[in-house]
Amino acid sequence: MSPTIDALSVLKGMYAAEAEYLAAGGPGEASFAPLAPFFSPDVVLHQADSLPYGGIWRGHEDMERFFVAMSDAWDVFDMLEQSFLSVTSPLVVLTRVHVRSRATGRELDFPILQTITVEDGRITEVRPFYWDTAAIAAACTNYHSDDDRLPRS
Repeated sequence: MSPTIDALSVLKGMYAAEAEYLAAGGPGEASFAPLAPFFSPDVVLHQADSLPYGGIWRGHEDMERFFVAMSDAWDVFDMLEQSFLSVTSPLVVLTRVHVRSRATGRELDFPILQTITVEDGRITEVRPFYWDTAAIAAACTNYHSDDDRLPRS
């Protein structure tokens, strides 16, 4: 199998496994086991520090914790459109998502651009880039209704 097909197949397989994982109840309900084979044991996921699930997540245990953190932040996380801008590793994927904050009920639509490195048939690194991390973080935080810039105490 060529590297192009292999990397893209791995990513599409992971997205299918993720959909099954979420349909089965996701974090806290479903087993992470179907997703694990798509990730290298030493996978690294870089999330912007300002996000509620920000930081660097390493390995399978951290990936499982990341899915829990995402679930804690978002009641809804729907991938609406996806474009594969590069299909060789590192893959570049532009995804438009629709989310609803679990804490506030606020809804947002925004793009995420990701670089995803695949080596030896497994995802080794994921780097998502967000256009407006402040808006995403704000959607997950309670604010005064008279001034959206001031956090509630």
